[in-house]
Amino acid sequence: MTELSPGLRRATDRQILLPRSAKAGPLALPPALPQLSELESVEAVSGEIATAVAAGGPRHATISCIIPCYNEQDTIADVLKSLLGQTRLPDVIHVIINNTDDDTPEIARTFEGRHRRTVKGEEFVTTVHVHDMGANPDKKVGALNYGYFLSRGFDYVLGVDGDTTLARDCVERLELEMTDDPRIGGLSAIYTIDKNRFKGAMARFLISGQRAQFAAFNMDNLLRGRNMAVLGGQCSLFNMRALETVMIRHHQQAPWVRDSEVEDSKLSLQIKDAGFSTKISATARAFVGPMTNLRALHGQQVKWNFGAIDLFWPGTRGDNQGQPMHPNLRLRWYENISMLFNIGSRLGFLLLLVAALSIHAFVFNPIWLIPPAVAMLLNFRLTMAMKDKSASDLLYAVLIVPAELYMWIRMGHFVSAWTQFLAKSDKDNWAAQANAEKGKGSAYVMPLVVLLAIMGGAIYAWSQQSVSVQSAILSLGWPVMYIATIAQTVFMLRKLFRRHRGFSV
Repeated sequence: MTELSPGLRRATDRQILLPRSAKAGPLALPPALPQLSELESVEAVSGEIATAVAAGGPRHATISCIIPCYNEQDTIADVLKSLLGQTRLPDVIHVIINNTDDDTPEIARTFEGRHRRTVKGEEFVTTVHVHDMGANPDKKVGALNYGYFLSRGFDYVLGVDGDTTLARDCVERLELEMTDDPRIGGLSAIYTIDKNRFKGAMARFLISGQRAQFAAFNMDNLLRGRNMAVLGGQCSLFNMRALETVMIRHHQQAPWVRDSEVEDSKLSLQIKDAGFSTKISATARAFVGPMTNLRALHGQQVKWNFGAIDLFWPGTRGDNQGQPMHPNLRLRWYENISMLFNIGSRLGFLLLLVAALSIHAFVFNPIWLIPPAVAMLLNFRLTMAMKDKSASDLLYAVLIVPAELYMWIRMGHFVSAWTQFLAKSDKDNWAAQANAEKGKGSAYVMPLVVLLAIMGGAIYAWSQQSVSVQSAILSLGWPVMYIATIAQTVFMLRKLFRRHRGFSV
């Protein structure tokens, strides 16, 4: 245990913490010492203020950074360089490698040891440690919990994925916000997809889609009082007291649980239940490695969707209590209901269009151009709110077709996740994603197979009906489609005209 690590604290201990940044304003600073004597008389029963003064008063906060790694040989060097180039270095960095069969350990060990950096006259010292856990059945969760035990005694734990690079002032900005508001239990950076390292038409298309998806998610959280639904493992700063409180409250041996597909979402719910807030930073930014092929994207998105669904229902996995109305799950419900409407409207329109054309009953009405036009404007406005937007992002928004194709891909992920959940399939989605990223598995083609089967079955059933029955179906189907489309368009208009309040994603 280092001097910066005095040992595991009680969850009830309090200490006024200062950020190591010259940007700290008066709100981030504790009261002057003369004022403390007045506060002592108010809180004489607890004696917390007196204890803090006796211990030497306010001190600088300490940060331990943990990086769980699984086959990250292509990215770990950039991740460590971005951390060592921060305007506020973490006090210690632990690279925790698990189940890896590539050169990640050797590359990471080239950064081992002490590093010094001076920023505007302030000297920072950090030490990089590399821990190779070998075969670890708990995978990323096991690595995170291992990092937590290495970080006991520090005030904050910074979790960074092995493929995530940070903007040079990311840690400084996260620390400023955390020390300014001790009610925050976890704070996520605004993360977007790193678009600079990949080439190829398919990769660029998928990266643009993921960037738009992340931007929409981040903007929704920012506009909801900056309440973050998920403290993503990509880059989040945790208050150690919040993690300890979660462990005590839920009788856990460690903060992250292994009986959830989305360990970050589960921990976010628990932190909120413990009385802390979960927030997204207004300014700190991080860049995440993308999925550059359909197979890998399917594995990742199905795991995310399945894990979110799993949190809705009690007793489906481990000791999950199921909290469908939990504040952190409201955005998840919105996403699922919105996706259900997207599937219904698109599939319904496609079937009705084919049916009408088959009996020469389709008459084009320009009003059908309104929904895609509104969707294009919404995508364009969101793209303009991106801090690092590019020509590819703008083309993705205004051409309509790329965004529509990516929506169909996302609908496939949604259907796959719900099918797996309703079938009560005991599938290891962590392993499925890992195999997909290695180029194994064909589950990603199943949504297309199901779509073709539905279309084929519907066309055959349609061909067996009489003309009068076909006309009756169309006369009922089109009005229903009108109502659903109008409802969707109204919701898109509402999002189109809402104020972004100066936030950029």
